[in-house]
Amino acid sequence: QVQLVESGGGPVQAGGSLRLSCAASVSVFSFNAMGWYRQAPGKQRELVARIFSGGRTDYDDSVKGRFTISRDNAKNTVYLQMSSLKPEDTAVYYCNAARVLPMRIDYWGQGTQVTVSS
Repeated sequence: QVQLVESGGGPVQAGGSLRLSCAASVSVFSFNAMGWYRQAPGKQRELVARIFSGGRTDYDDSVKGRFTISRDNAKNTVYLQMSSLKPEDTAVYYCNAARVLPMRIDYWGQGTQVTVSS
């Protein structure tokens, strides 16, 4: 059974940094992609960043240049380094792992709160 365990959220002042971690219970290479989504109160969950099995990365425009997604294959862990944080980055951040064959399956972590104060 796939489990994703997140850590690293918390309160931070605007302009600060945080690093989120997502540890998978299986090899990261068993997924086509792993990534981070976020959901702010009253808003839909949105993609923040993802990394594909081949290493290609993808970012939402709102975080480009500020956030970096990376992966430690030996630890089966994906990281999200967040810098220059803004109050609008406040949300619950969810780790996601996706398999697409033979059909798409998404796995989710429990979520970790990030609160950026001005």
